[in-house]
Amino acid sequence: MAQVPTIAPCLWFNGEAEAAAGFYVSVFPDAAITAISRYGAGAPFPEGTALMVEFSLAGQRFQALNGGPQYPHSEAISLSIACRDASEVDHYWSALTAMGGKPVQCGWLKDRFGVSWQVVPDGLGALIADPDPARAARAMRTMMTQTKLNLAAIRAAADGDDA
Repeated sequence: MAQVPTIAPCLWFNGEAEAAAGFYVSVFPDAAITAISRYGAGAPFPEGTALMVEFSLAGQRFQALNGGPQYPHSEAISLSIACRDASEVDHYWSALTAMGGKPVQCGWLKDRFGVSWQVVPDGLGALIADPDPARAARAMRTMMTQTKLNLAAIRAAADGDDA
């Protein structure tokens, strides 16, 4: 059987790759920077600046590349964090919006480096895909009014509890 290739998201930065990777590994457990290659003389960044930073978050390999200003981050791609409970939602939300990050809507945020994240509580998918269309609609309507997701409030809305 042929070996299956691994896939690593590569995030493009304009000189902030090493700082971003360091920030991400400080936020997530089971995370580490695993390799750094650096620019030499005559490169588009000062000699010694990180070219590529390889790191892992929760067992997933990532790359951070200092490529320049040509390709800024956008919401067209985001990193989604499946959170076990409200405490995890609070942890990741607070950490990723710190020092210049910005809440967006429906559990989305942009961190201080411009990378988009979704902080999603376990159980949300079942509520917005409930087989009862009215229940799913109430859950979706409530979710759409939130920035940081509150699963208890979404569940209460799905159940028809206006409290």
